[in-house]
Amino acid sequence: PGERVLDIATGTGWAARRIAARGAKVTGVDFGAGVIEAAKTLSEGAGIDFRVGDAEALEFADHSFDAVISTFGTMFARDPEAVATELARVVKPGGRVSLANWAVDGSVHQMFKLIRSYKPAEENPAPSPFDWGKTNRVVELLGWHFELEFETGTSFFRPESGEQAWATFSTGFGPVVTLLETLSNDQANALREEFVAFHEAHRGAAGIVVERPYVITKARRVGVNKRAS
Repeated sequence: PGERVLDIATGTGWAARRIAARGAKVTGVDFGAGVIEAAKTLSEGAGIDFRVGDAEALEFADHSFDAVISTFGTMFARDPEAVATELARVVKPGGRVSLANWAVDGSVHQMFKLIRSYKPAEENPAPSPFDWGKTNRVVELLGWHFELEFETGTSFFRPESGEQAWATFSTGFGPVVTLLETLSNDQANALREEFVAFHEAHRGAAGIVVERPYVITKARRVGVNKRAS
């Protein structure tokens, strides 16, 4: 209670609301103006300061926050080194950072490979967001400024059908919504069929259960740059 907490890539503010309910003074930032407006509407009365902001270039002064969180968010920034630098800059010495990231080679990673197969090749592709699910890579990014711990777990996605999964992602998940705007009708239909089949492949006696492994990075800011020391 009373701590200043920053939620980066807050989306529609779910995690920010959970933290604010515990008495923290929460600021939520996201690159998308639309989701920030949705977060403000959904969080009316919660006292959360929602702003459009970039994880790679945060507008806050050094040591502004007691803690920083991101729920499957910062992993999708194009410049991991810039994100790591900003995390170390805005959190106070002794402050905490907690990042939830999807595990490499898990079902979410496989789903993104499917989605990416419908995108045109990029000249300068961004690093894989799933590198944040590799503990050795996180140590490279954050180990100079933070003491690190890792926790692994599994969440479960249980749509009634592959078609329902498609309906959910094709209307409410930014990367898929954006991709569909660039595809022809034939390409969009092919993606839908593959996406439905991907989820139906997880159907068993209990229905569709997609196991989604994740990694949580728990970091505490040290007072000096361990690289320099």
